[in-house]
Amino acid sequence: MIIDKAIAFLTNHFDEHWPEIIIEDVRIGLYLTAVRLSDGSAGVATTLHGNDKICKKENRRYGDFSPLQIRGRKVSEMFAEKPGNHIMESLRLATLNALSAGRLRHGKHILHRNTDPIDLLDLEGSKNIVIVGAFQSYIRKILHTSNTLAVVELERDALTSEQQHLFVPAKDAHMVIPAADIVMLTGMTLVNNTLDALLELITEKQQVVVTGPSSSIVPDVLFANKVNIIGATLITDGDKLMELVSEAGAGYHLFRYCAEKVSIVKSTPV
Repeated sequence: MIIDKAIAFLTNHFDEHWPEIIIEDVRIGLYLTAVRLSDGSAGVATTLHGNDKICKKENRRYGDFSPLQIRGRKVSEMFAEKPGNHIMESLRLATLNALSAGRLRHGKHILHRNTDPIDLLDLEGSKNIVIVGAFQSYIRKILHTSNTLAVVELERDALTSEQQHLFVPAKDAHMVIPAADIVMLTGMTLVNNTLDALLELITEKQQVVVTGPSSSIVPDVLFANKVNIIGATLITDGDKLMELVSEAGAGYHLFRYCAEKVSIVKSTPV
């Protein structure tokens, strides 16, 4: 899995003391999950919600990395723990994004600050574009071009009534992705562990973008797995991030209060 590869990359390429880094603070909000680590870094990911309406008694959690058992724990302990539930998936990715922050700023690839990856794409002509996830700002922008668009989604209701003709059920992703010129994948695919399967559908000739608050893992790993451009989130104020997430802040709030939008472009073979 991509996340496992990213953890292995950190182990092999970062300071040998990184497994001793502590989770100093954590906030799990309605839309976002955020962590602040003892090395001063902070990271964020989309909060993944489960479909279970009722928590059965046998599924209650009181052990490691359950509520009130997270702060003060080593990140290495968390990565050694099997996720087991949706909240843990979000927490792992937020922590991985925090650890990756330095690599985003100082890596060997091309960094475009205050730039959205869609602004780096050539949308002239008539291309076949697939977005995985109902990323509304991208949908609206592409609809104003002459390109053909399909949106792969789990829920039809994620699209407006005027966009329903774009809907492709997630189970049918294999029917549209291989024929696309450009494939845009939201960071949610990292949180819900669907990215690996989607990348298997990608050919080397396609242009592939992974973007969103959850997409800020070490870029080397994504670039080694068919991705060309990453839309990442650099946290600029960790304290403000914690406040924001606690008050039900969403992804679009980040860039007004505590983060910078950056695009990272693959520049050398990895």
